[in-house]
Amino acid sequence: MQTPEHSIQAAKNNPDAPPRRKKILAIQYSQTGQLAAVMDALLAPLAQAARDGRVDMHREILRHAPGHEYPYPWPLWRFMDTFPETVAGDPPPLAPLSTELRNAADFDLVIIGYPVWFLSPPPALTAFLRGGEARGLLRNRPVVTVTACRNMWLMAQEKVKELLRETDARHCDHVALTDRGNAFATFITTPRWLLTGRKNGFWGLPPAGVPAENIAACSRFGFALLAALGRDAERHASETAPLLSGLRACAVDSRLIASERIGIRSFRVWSKILRASGRPGAPLRRAALFLYTVFLLAMIVTIVPASMFIKTLLRPLLRAKLARLKHCYEQPSGSGAERLSLFSSSQPNP
Repeated sequence: MQTPEHSIQAAKNNPDAPPRRKKILAIQYSQTGQLAAVMDALLAPLAQAARDGRVDMHREILRHAPGHEYPYPWPLWRFMDTFPETVAGDPPPLAPLSTELRNAADFDLVIIGYPVWFLSPPPALTAFLRGGEARGLLRNRPVVTVTACRNMWLMAQEKVKELLRETDARHCDHVALTDRGNAFATFITTPRWLLTGRKNGFWGLPPAGVPAENIAACSRFGFALLAALGRDAERHASETAPLLSGLRACAVDSRLIASERIGIRSFRVWSKILRASGRPGAPLRRAALFLYTVFLLAMIVTIVPASMFIKTLLRPLLRAKLARLKHCYEQPSGSGAERLSLFSSSQPNP
């Protein structure tokens, strides 16, 4: 597989040859369709450039192997029974990657989109990043990650970053989109969406999911990436040299940091307990899942509100620490907005 360094050297050896078109790989997994819509909007400027012959782009949809697919909408117990393996990072097998991707090489930029399941990356993405083909596709490539979820994505992204490091990828940017509803509303609207497929507003509650206008505005990232490719910025892109800074790509809600860190610890403990109680669908495991579901609901209606109240009281004392954590989790792209006017969906002006 040819590396970017080989491409640069080839251009130096033959300066009169026409420049090679930049090659973009977009990989995604979307169950409800929300992440697919986000990727559609983000990739729209790049797709137009591909139609114009300015770049080459391959879009790969991750799918589970036949017999291992997940349903949507979810039956409640199937949803809960997916929790232990998702948190443990033990995914079912993937369907083979497309022939076009297996025969491709030398991508200049990789964009990976995924939703968040149980504060973790979805099984399909974990399976891909741990598979043998990921290293060949991602090694020394700049990678932009994109996620869309209810409101908590920090721990999932930390795991994705760890998996990317194992493939020797250069993670250079992260885009995070969240539901704009308040915590109380989304405790109701998000489960309703996942379990019934209905995401419309009801009883005065807002629709579930990332607002349509926020999804449409993701085109700014596509315009910015296209401009970066035009000036060869991807060759040096890294955690310290992002391509999407100043575009409000990744804003962390500091009020949720402690909840995520505590939540993932609890999830990991329960994941081990549930996996020890049997394979998915086993009677003992179903009984353990019932107990865990009762425990989780009790936590949501009692401990979570109490902890939020306590955190509100302590926030003045923890302000400096939370500010440091917020800054850390927002890297590499950050939450700054100084370049927004350059890459609006209507008038990109790199």
